[in-house]
Amino acid sequence: MEMEPAVNVLGEVLEPCSITPRTGFFRDGHCNTCWEDAGSHTVCVILTVEFLAWSTYIGNDLSTPRPEFDFPGLRPGDRWCLCAARWLEAHDEGCAPRVVLAATHMRALQIIALETLREHAV
Repeated sequence: MEMEPAVNVLGEVLEPCSITPRTGFFRDGHCNTCWEDAGSHTVCVILTVEFLAWSTYIGNDLSTPRPEFDFPGLRPGDRWCLCAARWLEAHDEGCAPRVVLAATHMRALQIIALETLREHAV
């Protein structure tokens, strides 16, 4: 898998999102992506109680540990690389978590307008 250039939505070098828990499509701590990343795990967010509850409600439980996948389960306050379309869906539902622009990959802009991301920036 070949990664796209590691550039953030601000046109700068992509900063890390989270090492603990280790996030990203490649689990390298960055919201790096490639064309095999169909979900576009490109938006670095700070998770909230509201978002985690909403995600579980729509069928994507991010809170429950899954040791078989080396997944610790996420908590409010954790930083995580979220799928761009899922973030936009949460935005439309009124529960989008805050965004770390410097750690959000430029590919997110294919799905979400920069102005919308800026409105939710940390």
